[in-house]
Amino acid sequence: MNGPAGGELAVAASRSWPVGQVRTFLGWVGQGRALTQTGRVRLADARELVGLLDTGDPVESRETGWRVSSSAELPRLTAVVEWAKESRLVRVSGGRLVPVKKNAALLDRPLELWARMLEAFPRLGEALCRPGWAQSPLLDLFQETMESLFEDLRQRGGSIDIAQACALAWEMVRARYVLEDASEQQLTLWRKLNDRDVREALGVLELFGALRRSGERVTLTELGSWGMRGVAGEADRRGPVLQAKVSLLGSSRPPVWRRLLVPADIRLDRLHGVIQAAMGWKDCHMHAFSDGSCEYGLADPELGHRDERKVTLGRLLEREGERIRYTYDFGDDWEHEIVLERVLAAGPGVRYPVCVAGKGACPPEDCGGAWGYEDLREVLADPAHEQHEEMLDWLGLQAAAEFDPARFDMEEVNRALGAGEDAGGWSVYSVEDPRAAPARRAA
Repeated sequence: MNGPAGGELAVAASRSWPVGQVRTFLGWVGQGRALTQTGRVRLADARELVGLLDTGDPVESRETGWRVSSSAELPRLTAVVEWAKESRLVRVSGGRLVPVKKNAALLDRPLELWARMLEAFPRLGEALCRPGWAQSPLLDLFQETMESLFEDLRQRGGSIDIAQACALAWEMVRARYVLEDASEQQLTLWRKLNDRDVREALGVLELFGALRRSGERVTLTELGSWGMRGVAGEADRRGPVLQAKVSLLGSSRPPVWRRLLVPADIRLDRLHGVIQAAMGWKDCHMHAFSDGSCEYGLADPELGHRDERKVTLGRLLEREGERIRYTYDFGDDWEHEIVLERVLAAGPGVRYPVCVAGKGACPPEDCGGAWGYEDLREVLADPAHEQHEEMLDWLGLQAAAEFDPARFDMEEVNRALGAGEDAGGWSVYSVEDPRAAPARRAA
């Protein structure tokens, strides 16, 4: 954001206490710092950082003689370290904590750094929720709960009662877990712990500068409102944007593909939803991404999938021409190839993701994969085929002509994606020249 308003927001971001802590922490990391064998900050370094960052973590008690024995016992320091990791400012490599050089420039751009940290906030559950015997159900649902809370804040005009926020979090717990056999005492305790962690999370957001508290109500600050618009998908201040071509493999008559523009920092779980909407799938089956060495999906030890919520597309595709796979429905095995075509600057006021080109209709769900889809089209093309009427009935069609494998409607896809410009109209790029600048469609 440019202009006076952008300058005021940048000043507000630079005054954010957590932003200052992260910047100081990165200065301490320098070219790299050794970690313990368990991947934590070494105890001697932790003691230094508690003072340097002014986290307020107790490290010893003169009355009892107690001393901290691991940096894991320093929750506020842990939160700073994990926030820097989730913001992709540092990473673990070879037993050392090292800076991510391509993001080093963010340290001199406080507004962009603040936005990156806000986007990372929902992934801080393990750092912000207390572990052990006092662990709340929120720990496992922190990301989903915070994202829902962000959405609820937007829908409520940027203000919510803390009690409402706690109730929202508890409803998510009740929807996820089977609690019918729990006693009233257990439910009361779990609800109390859940409310505690929600309140602490809101307190961190207040310290961060996203919220302002008045009594038992929190309201988005101007900086928070700006940041929440970015979280919702307005990537004009977050760039870069990736132009990626998603092609359905095994279908060549006609080919089925979509050219998409998505923020580089879109998480894979959100990219999954984008692909479902853009291609025309109904999200009825499991899925996974693969970069050739690892698979990402719903975190599942049995399947061996890494958590897709912790990986962004920009991490997997950095250079033009790089590609990954996306598999939908492990029975039909719909394989998609995602190729990075270009890295672009975000368009002002444009909501991403957006589809800018494509071809071919999405195959029907559960039709048997690429081979089954081929057979289905042959049956539909032959009125004399013994299964012709059966297939029409299965598809809910009166006539085979109602199913057009070549059909593609870009505006329909973009409506499904919720893309476009704030003032109305879709963001349209030239299909012939994907490098063209965004332009508003004539009314």
